[in-house]
Amino acid sequence: MQPRSHERTKKTALVFRVFVFSWLHFTVAALPALAQVPTGNWSQFRGGPQLTGAAADAPPSTLTLRWTYEGADGVDSSPAIADGSVYAASGTGDLLAIDLASGKLRWKYATGGMIGESSPAVGGGAVFIGDLGGIVHAVNVRDGARLWTFKTGSEIKSSPTLVDGVVLIGSYDTHLYALDARSGKLRWKLQTDGPVHATPAVLNGTAYITGCDENFRAVRVSDGRVLFKIPTGAYTGASPVVDGDRAYFGTFNYEVLAVDLRARKIVWRYANPERSFPFYSSAALVDGRVTVGGRDKSVHAIDAKSGKAVWTFATRARVDSSPVVAAGRVYVGSSDGHLYVLDAATGQKQWEFDAGAGVTSSPAIAAGRVVIAAQDGRIYCFG
Repeated sequence: MQPRSHERTKKTALVFRVFVFSWLHFTVAALPALAQVPTGNWSQFRGGPQLTGAAADAPPSTLTLRWTYEGADGVDSSPAIADGSVYAASGTGDLLAIDLASGKLRWKYATGGMIGESSPAVGGGAVFIGDLGGIVHAVNVRDGARLWTFKTGSEIKSSPTLVDGVVLIGSYDTHLYALDARSGKLRWKLQTDGPVHATPAVLNGTAYITGCDENFRAVRVSDGRVLFKIPTGAYTGASPVVDGDRAYFGTFNYEVLAVDLRARKIVWRYANPERSFPFYSSAALVDGRVTVGGRDKSVHAIDAKSGKAVWTFATRARVDSSPVVAAGRVYVGSSDGHLYVLDAATGQKQWEFDAGAGVTSSPAIAAGRVVIAAQDGRIYCFG
């Protein structure tokens, strides 16, 4: 009996080894194809909770139009990219999930209202966005099914920031809201003295918000306690970028400000010496430079330490699009209908694309792709 049992064991082991070898051969053979599939995410407005506008994945130095999605109607919102899908809003109130590789629609979710500048944030199997009816929506990333909604008191133009299971989002009802990402239940809300238009930036458990009430606030994410408030003297629609001990943002008082978060004071103010126009664009912060669009029709690069101008690039209309920096290049739209690619060191134009309609949406860059929307409703993917 033992020899027969031993014989069966040897045969079973042989079959198992053949199976494993075949499986490994198939897997190794498939690796080159898998390696060609790009990876990477741009999960919310400005890329992540600090709102740095810095992309980890570099697109090709020479861009090619990969696809165009039409029928989104007017778009002011900026797209997100996560796990092979583009999430974008249409002016008619639809949240779209588009396949990043092909440009084909995966699903469409109707908010029932209109969507303005609020841009999608993706995480935990859900995508979050606010609408002009004042409703925050959480949608299943797999099929576009509604997970929950939360009603605020007025329109939402702020984009959600997702951090530690909390959705932070502002409303024109003067409140900043913290919602549980799974259930949509209110954790806390903070009242300010004006509409909360901008998107909150988060660093080390603290949310930083600019305000239409001319104040810059630091708010503890865990309980909504205000840690400090700094008067800026200016109405502010731009969202702050935070890094280390500083925050940077533009204002409607024609300036870009740098705030020392430890000293709790404004350390420099930058203004165009030739023309006075608001800064509505949210700044990018990469390699010690603050890069921001202005309504003076220009893109400005500013030394983050000193506040001195490094370079300025002139477009033919105002720049409300927020720049993104990747691999030494600046990607930004203009209301003149163009997407520009600039050298981050010099501001020299390297490439441009004529979208045929104003571009106030900001680029999303991930997985070797650049995705941006135009005001005629077209969504473009380059790579």
